[in-house]
Amino acid sequence: MVAVIVACEIGFWVLLGLGLAARYLLRARALSTALLLAVPLVDVVLLVVAALDLRGGGEAGPQHGLAAVYIGVSLAFGHQLMSWADQRFAHRFAGGPAPVRPPRTGRAHAARERRQWLRHLLAYAVAAAVLAVFTLFVGDVARTVPLWSVMAPWAIVLVVDFIWAFSYTVSPRRGPTAG
Repeated sequence: MVAVIVACEIGFWVLLGLGLAARYLLRARALSTALLLAVPLVDVVLLVVAALDLRGGGEAGPQHGLAAVYIGVSLAFGHQLMSWADQRFAHRFAGGPAPVRPPRTGRAHAARERRQWLRHLLAYAVAAAVLAVFTLFVGDVARTVPLWSVMAPWAIVLVVDFIWAFSYTVSPRRGPTAG
């Protein structure tokens, strides 16, 4: 299962890179669109493989939980990551404008940090939903308890991220002072 997760991560970046190369280097718009539309299929493959492994009697473990985490993070951050890569690829290889840098100070920075935390929360919720579906799919709660082991440490990270992100609302980061 871990090998499938690693293969899916590699597949994500390969499809993204090929899609952007087709768009900006080959100017093959249709091929680029097809490759970029295939990127989310990596998540579907991972979801199906994990579900089939569990349904086929595979021992539920943290690796299946990690698959759910991967899917949650991919759904919450995937589009943003693809946009990030697209901006940089267009700038480097197609004369596009310089990538937009996120705000580093002030209220705009605080607002961005809050939005990023909300994405993090979405990733957590999606992963929990996937684990719930896995649990229902297997039909034996006792057998699927190990799946959920990834959620407790992640909950701690989510709380720390909340404190970190929302601290900028209370005390915004200040820009460099003139002088």
